Amino acid sequence: MKTITGYKFLKKGNKSKEGNIKWKKGKWVIHNGNIILCSSGLHACRTPLQSLEYVYGDNWWVVEARGKIVDGDDKFVATEMRIVKQLPVKKILVPFAVACAKRCLKGFESEHPGDDRPRKTIETVEAYMKNPCKNTRSAVWSAAWSAESAAESAAESAAESAVWSAARSAVESAVSAAESAAWSARSAARSARSAGWCAEKKWQDKLLCKLVKELSK
Repeated sequence: MKTITGYKFLKKGNKSKEGNIKWKKGKWVIHNGNIILCSSGLHACRTPLQSLEYVYGDNWWVVEARGKIVDGDDKFVATEMRIVKQLPVKKILVPFAVACAKRCLKGFESEHPGDDRPRKTIETVEAYMKNPCKNTRSAVWSAAWSAESAAESAAESAAESAVWSAARSAVESAVSAAESAAWSARSAARSARSAGWCAEKKWQDKLLCKLVKELSK
């Protein structure tokens, strides 16, 4: 029987979104009856990036699915599925959020060559990633307040809105819980898309797949 790979977030205790299934690594879950996208069956996403649209908890898993499978635009539903490998949320999504934020810098700095606040905010997060100690964490919290304040006062140009949203998301992903980190990474990814959605989405897909492969060993 053909098996496909997918990605899925689960709640505490590896419970499903509705709480009616408690998943166990390696054990197949079987859905009896019809499968309908968003309604009935076992759901997951084909790519890590797609799964960021469905963050239901701190536990991020690689899944395998088989049996009858129906695909949607950004997810699929199957009759049989199992979780096979848990992904380290913050280890993967913090650098992803930072990378998305950095993608917004060029447009912002071309409009505001004297404003280095977004760059410094991102550099603060990168310093924390390299050395997550009390001092760098304190600096990240300060950057969070700065990014929040600047984002609220920024003009409505696409470049400004995108860079501050992405920079703030990078900060939040570094200091918050895993579930919040996932939401923040998604926010940063959406912000970075503003320059050109199709090309940006391809870049994000490629980068996140690379980070999943490299950082989940």
